[in-house]
Amino acid sequence: MTFGVYVSQMLENLFNAKMRSFLAVLGIMVGTASVVALVSGGELATLNALVQFEQLGTNLLSVGVQSADQGATQAVGTQVEVKDLETVKRKVATVKYVAGYTNLYQPISYAGNSIDGSIVGATESLAQILRIKMHTGRFVSNLDKDADYCVLGKNVAASVKQDGGGDLLGRQISVGSNIFTVIGVMQKAAQNPFMSSDLNDAIIVPLQSSLYLSKYAQIRNLIFRIQKNSNIAMAQKNITKVLNAVTSGKRFFFRSSQQILKSMDSQHRTFTWMLGFIGSISLLVGGIGVMNIMLVSVTERRREIGIRRAIGARSIDIQYMFILESIGLTMFGGFVGVLVGVLASYVIAVFAGWSFHIFPLPPIIGFLVSVLTGIFFGFYPAFKASKLNPIDALRSD
Repeated sequence: MTFGVYVSQMLENLFNAKMRSFLAVLGIMVGTASVVALVSGGELATLNALVQFEQLGTNLLSVGVQSADQGATQAVGTQVEVKDLETVKRKVATVKYVAGYTNLYQPISYAGNSIDGSIVGATESLAQILRIKMHTGRFVSNLDKDADYCVLGKNVAASVKQDGGGDLLGRQISVGSNIFTVIGVMQKAAQNPFMSSDLNDAIIVPLQSSLYLSKYAQIRNLIFRIQKNSNIAMAQKNITKVLNAVTSGKRFFFRSSQQILKSMDSQHRTFTWMLGFIGSISLLVGGIGVMNIMLVSVTERRREIGIRRAIGARSIDIQYMFILESIGLTMFGGFVGVLVGVLASYVIAVFAGWSFHIFPLPPIIGFLVSVLTGIFFGFYPAFKASKLNPIDALRSD
């Protein structure tokens, strides 16, 4: 028989068993859709994380500061002094901006109501480095020095509005035993791997003011924006040299854009394999369903198989017939599953607030795997049908 005859008979047999074909297609569709949706969702999450990261710039460098003697109690005072930051900027030509910041946790309240949030001491350089955008008002300035001014992160501002509403500029916020005046409200800040705290959940005060808020306030974190097209490794070496010269008994831990991108790439590969494996379980279940349905089909069509063999059909013809039916089911299920999977990934992107892109690899892989599933799980029923004894098959009711 020609290939066209095989295809024609396959479509006729599948159409004659509508419910059985539908159930087989449904299992493959769910499995393929799971693979495509999970893998595409993982790709979208990674892509949007990279986009946010690239918006900050790939020329950032963060430094954590610790005492050289980890067993010693941290001395009261700053790990790095404010004047040291200017020294680094002046002596390292590739440094465009440098900002040191503090992290504090003290009771925060407005109108007698407690507010969850941290206190970040910063300079205006931090806004330049992280490209912070203001919703209203302004960011802290170097001219503020130790003034009792503060800038609210988006989530903190929302909490304050619940207790009063209206314009937040000029409001009085209690931080510990001190009163700070709101001079600005930030727009939502993107997640930043270089920051040790989320600025959306923080109150930003002038750096020198934060040093007076608590005797434990210390500049333990620095962020640098390096000049474009500069050698990050060389910049790191020069920064370390200057910091060692202006400080003593300190260790510096660097984190560069290249390190973060490498880590994100490794996590992305692991995430993709994990999601692909989870989705493949559904596809495996669908393949088993196809095999069961094809075995039932072989049992129900024993007489048909006997007649075909009696009029001259070969074993290979019977085998081709059933394998093609299995592949036809999985191809249709895979095609519909790809469409459903892409739609599901679009819904995920909409609810997560991500930009949507169609990645060609997950649909192609999902469809090809569904076809291979049809070949693999359809082989045994087809082989069993081809080995039926024609006489025994004709005697079946």
